[in-house]
Amino acid sequence: MNKKPLISVHEARKHLAKELTTVAGVETVSLDEAQSRILAEDIPAGIDVPGYDNSAMDGFALNTNDFITVGKTLPVSQVVKAGTNPEALLAGSAARIFTGAPIPKGADAIVLQEDCDFDEFTVKVKEAPEVGQHIRCRGHDIKAGSVVFKQGRRLMPQDIGLLASLGTDSLRVYKRLRVAIINTGDELVEPGQMLQAGQIYESNSHTLKALLGRLGFQCIDFGIVGDELEATRQVLARAAEEADCIISSGGVSVGDADFVKAALQELGEVAMWKLALKPGKPFTYGKVNSVPFFGLPGNPVAVFVTFALLVKPYLLGMQGMQDMKRTECKSIQVAAGFTIEQPGSREEYLRVCVEEDKSGKQQLIAFSNQGSSVMSSLSWADGLARIPCETLVKKGDLLDYLPFEGLL
Repeated sequence: MNKKPLISVHEARKHLAKELTTVAGVETVSLDEAQSRILAEDIPAGIDVPGYDNSAMDGFALNTNDFITVGKTLPVSQVVKAGTNPEALLAGSAARIFTGAPIPKGADAIVLQEDCDFDEFTVKVKEAPEVGQHIRCRGHDIKAGSVVFKQGRRLMPQDIGLLASLGTDSLRVYKRLRVAIINTGDELVEPGQMLQAGQIYESNSHTLKALLGRLGFQCIDFGIVGDELEATRQVLARAAEEADCIISSGGVSVGDADFVKAALQELGEVAMWKLALKPGKPFTYGKVNSVPFFGLPGNPVAVFVTFALLVKPYLLGMQGMQDMKRTECKSIQVAAGFTIEQPGSREEYLRVCVEEDKSGKQQLIAFSNQGSSVMSSLSWADGLARIPCETLVKKGDLLDYLPFEGLL
């Protein structure tokens, strides 16, 4: 009997994209609560930004028609500061003006104070001004009525500041996605308890909760489930009633104590199983009733890698994010500082750190132990290096480097 070929990471992403539907409801939150939330509607600008012509520099406002020759002295008729409402510029005069201050009616240029000789009462301009120089015109950044952000945008810190500059104090956003977390394994105990022979501390749920919290999702922790089919079946059914999506770790391989896949087949469907991915081969996707389910491998590095590459983009799409390219980590080409002499049959993601060689050029250094159970490799690394299947690597070869700051 021929084995089914493993599914490539690219094909897995395409399949998940086809399955994607937005499930979240809508709520109104204050601007200060909107960080990382996803907009449920377009945001039009209610005002021009800036709302009036203003000075980009400290200097003098004048009308270029009053400036005939270099070195002409003009009287200073007023001082204009930010937050004031200036009078119209007197013909044949200049106004002392500061950055951000409104342009007096009748002025059409700003001369830098460095280009002037001046005292409290007069100013001598040393360089001929041009119409419009150093003036920030009304609406040059944002025009009233224009769409600032479209529905489906995930708000970044800089977006919050921009919305504040428009006078926005509340927003309609998609409700936080409810994600169930299930961990399987008789050997697992919670941190803080005494370890008995053969036991290990459960860490995957804590990694997942940290990753999900970083994205702004609501976590529902169903705790540890023993290696028993009925218990697995029951917790999956409960999770499907309470959550928008389910993530489990462990129990999706082919061992005698791996029951997640069997329970999934009974309660719903297994749509995808086994990837050409290292670490992460046993990755599973399916449905419990109609609720999306991700079965991640039990090894902690595989949990981290499969979540970052496959689960995170899917969840953001479920939450309502429209521009899915923004969910992808943009890779950077960096030279390898190591070799791979035995090509692998799966696409591999190595834990690496960027360092400088003796000549000052950046290179990737791989962690010494790339085992999928070695959690310390993730804390040591600052990103992942993608190694295509059947690929040899020599020192100096350019590799795709995915920094954690973009991947997570």
